[in-house]
Amino acid sequence: MSMSEEACYLCGGKDHQERPGRVRDSESLRVTECKDCGLVSLSSFSHVKEPGGMYENVSELNPESIRRECYADDKRRVEFLGERLSGQRLLDFGSGVGGFLELAMGKTEYAKGIESEEGLHETYRGLGIPVCADIGELRKAGESFDIITAFHVIEHLPDPVATMSELGGLLTESGEMIVEVPSSDDALLTMYECRPFQSFTYWSQHLFLFNARTLRALAAEAGLRVRWLQQVQRYSLANHLHWLSKGQPGGHKYWHWLSDNALDQAYENRLATLGLSDTLMMGVGR
Repeated sequence: MSMSEEACYLCGGKDHQERPGRVRDSESLRVTECKDCGLVSLSSFSHVKEPGGMYENVSELNPESIRRECYADDKRRVEFLGERLSGQRLLDFGSGVGGFLELAMGKTEYAKGIESEEGLHETYRGLGIPVCADIGELRKAGESFDIITAFHVIEHLPDPVATMSELGGLLTESGEMIVEVPSSDDALLTMYECRPFQSFTYWSQHLFLFNARTLRALAAEAGLRVRWLQQVQRYSLANHLHWLSKGQPGGHKYWHWLSDNALDQAYENRLATLGLSDTLMMGVGR
């Protein structure tokens, strides 16, 4: 289905098509894809609340439970960075409940979070992790960082170019920003065309979805140089088979007996080769 929309955020193109599926928590929003550059975005951002974040009732959150739920991803990211953390000043943008920083801080010279939900800052005090609410505080203080991370946060921003440019200004001369986002080329969305997944994964808080091409374009628009980009598969073959068979999430838990490290690694490698992984990671510098 083709339609005329406002100019594409990235390339300015005005020819869009509607993607199959729906936004799971909004009947009024549609998912559109620019025919020129491939950027996927919601049809409107009018529902976005500013300032603040994606949590509706922060006081009802259980940070410890969320850290446990996100532990595997946080551990993967720390292991990926490895020795690069040693002796470095680290900033995690959109740091949530602090799980990544909790694991990383002992390996760095200094670690700090930026979390706009100030209701979560008490959690950081309990963990002994410095935190602030916005980039401006760091800029005024003249702080700089060797590594800046932004894990699954850029897609929530109505103006990610401006934010990435601001964050880039906090990098040291040789510093690197590492961005991780869900991929719009996820195999369940594209190759498998799994309708239940297409009606589940789109969410009103994900304003954009990027693929390898549009993520590189985003960095360029922010005045940053791409150093590397890689495909990452967060969910296993068992998860995908469960979606295709049952049309429901959770296969990596319910069908865990299908999981095998060698099999999952081979599946991840094949999806990466095809450019169809569910996640993208990118390293950029000034």
